[in-house]
Amino acid sequence: MRSVWSGTLAFGLVSIPVKLGSAVSSHKISFRQIHLADQGRVRYQKTCELDEEVLTSADIGRAFETPDDQLVEVTDADLQALPLPTAKTIEVSGFVEAASVDAMQLDTPYFLAPSSPTANKPYVLMREALARSGKAAVGKFAMRNSEHLALITARDDILLLQTLRWPDELNSAADAVPRGKVNISDNELQLADTLIEALGEADLSAYHDEYAAAVEALVTAKLEGAEPPAAGGEGRGGQVVDLMSALQASVDQAKDSRGGGEGRHATVTELSSKGDREGTSGKRTAKKAAKKTAAKKTAARKTAAKKPAKKAAGHRKAN
Repeated sequence: MRSVWSGTLAFGLVSIPVKLGSAVSSHKISFRQIHLADQGRVRYQKTCELDEEVLTSADIGRAFETPDDQLVEVTDADLQALPLPTAKTIEVSGFVEAASVDAMQLDTPYFLAPSSPTANKPYVLMREALARSGKAAVGKFAMRNSEHLALITARDDILLLQTLRWPDELNSAADAVPRGKVNISDNELQLADTLIEALGEADLSAYHDEYAAAVEALVTAKLEGAEPPAAGGEGRGGQVVDLMSALQASVDQAKDSRGGGEGRHATVTELSSKGDREGTSGKRTAKKAAKKTAAKKTAARKTAAKKPAKKAAGHRKAN
């Protein structure tokens, strides 16, 4: 495990020498910018805005910009000399129920590992104590020119440290709340519950990055001079549909895909332009129309059934 930080985990009077290693990796596709005319790579140069001199990394430092536009140079030595107890120590200051942490606050996960054999016993002690209690330790530490809030939990045989966003970094969700009054019927809720049950549990280990795989297949085809893979099906449109019909169609589709359905396919109908405020009245109108259609069909069948009877009676009179 490549270490990205090392120091001490302080648990009361117990000090545990630890190191941090990244718990995740990324397979994000990255592209290079090129000059279309000759395929040359596009490079960026850093220049000074005062004398337009092209700079190397050795020529570049850092500075803090004040509200009145003054630049105050800050060196690596300045940062290392900051009077921060968290520079080399994760000081556990309290505990919370692990399940109570807001998912919005969770940031980057790291493996927290003992950095020497002497750290093994206190490390395992803390891991077992957290596992037994169901709690997570909370502390702070400084890394990469920033101080981080940290959550430490027991995960299998290791301690997992997850950086947390500071509480004042979380934006209000008020702007995301639907505007106006929305009425949900019991039938709609029941169908939604049925859909959740029909879709079943998701196996997160079965998911994979299809975009990355598609790009790799495209690049391979281009290198080999082959025909690029054909495009897949079109995505879903932004069509407004009748909610009940859409839910029923989704339930039927989920049951069919899991082998529990009978091949049923519900019809999805568009909503009126007045929106779901008239959804209930629209359903009543649809039901009345269906009843009228059924009544007309019944009457037609009765009429058709009577005609042969009249002909038969006439034939008997003629005899």
